[in-house]
Amino acid sequence: MNFDLTDTQRMLQDTASRLIRERYSFEERSRIVASPDGFSREIWAMFAELGLLGVELPEEYGGIGGDFQDLAIVLDAFGHGLVVEPFLPTVILGAGLVNAAGTPEQKDKILPEVVEGKLFLALAHGEPKSRYNLAHVETKAARSDDGYILTGAKSVVLGGDCADLFIVSARTAGAVTDEHGISLFLVERGSPGLEIRGYPNVDGTRAAEVTLEGVHVRAALLLGEEGAAHPLIVHAVDRGIAAVCAEAIGVMAALNDLTLDYLKTRTQFGVPIGSFQVLQHRMVDLVVAQEHAASLAILAADRANSADAKDRARAVSAAKVMIGRSGRLVGQDSVQMHGGIGITKEYAGGHYFKRLTVIDRSFGDADFHLARFATL
Repeated sequence: MNFDLTDTQRMLQDTASRLIRERYSFEERSRIVASPDGFSREIWAMFAELGLLGVELPEEYGGIGGDFQDLAIVLDAFGHGLVVEPFLPTVILGAGLVNAAGTPEQKDKILPEVVEGKLFLALAHGEPKSRYNLAHVETKAARSDDGYILTGAKSVVLGGDCADLFIVSARTAGAVTDEHGISLFLVERGSPGLEIRGYPNVDGTRAAEVTLEGVHVRAALLLGEEGAAHPLIVHAVDRGIAAVCAEAIGVMAALNDLTLDYLKTRTQFGVPIGSFQVLQHRMVDLVVAQEHAASLAILAADRANSADAKDRARAVSAAKVMIGRSGRLVGQDSVQMHGGIGITKEYAGGHYFKRLTVIDRSFGDADFHLARFATL
């Protein structure tokens, strides 16, 4: 594996890092989180203008035509800034699924609008009883004269409160936990029978509970082959895991930098507390944990689009285990070395820890992925 950045990756790194540094301070982020939308449409428009929304999408739809490793560079920078804009649900999960399974007509309509920042997407798959089982789908899709009638409920739909278009999984055949018989449908916001209850997550991002009561969907809005969506969903979630792992590296790096700076400036007994050997050793442990996690996050990004499902799953699960363990160590020790200030709302440190905690629980925690890795 070549670890040298390409010219495109260096450009993306410089662009994303400069945007976060100049326009996404912690104070500005706090204002954005407190706004009615919970994110900034102005910042989203900047993402579009700079080409960040189309990094991985084909050039024919206005994208750059890059790969997932290019996306990982952007996500690392977003981790430094604790970006709350719905990049993961719209670009990674939503646009990724449309690009993988959509018809030419669906791609022509949806992907250019995503690249231009005009359309927000959300994957509505998880359900109240599904836990981390991606085959557990109780939502039903019954055949009608010209399409389908969807009935069911979806939980913790990332970016669901602002989504213009939902990718909804529903069962067209089989039992509740059968892998076969799951289909994907494109459901527009405002469809009769579609109810959305948005709320903030503990880390400042937003999600929604989505209820479908007899929502009519035209046959043309079926995404992919009927009853064969499970492999698509698994791949989309694996990509989501690789994405949050890349982001987590940026979060850990920023938190470690913040902690190191605090150790250098906070004084006790007339000297900086960073001069105490025990704190130096703990700081080294945090940097080592970050580097261990980064190695596996790079591997996960490299395998995120692999056609070999088992190889891809092994890589992303290994990364998720290490991210969960390293993130917890970095978050807890950083807060402890900061003391009381580390958990105050006005200080960035505690917010980095919150994001690491949510990442650990997203798409399966460390224990779940350790078991998955062992099975594979």
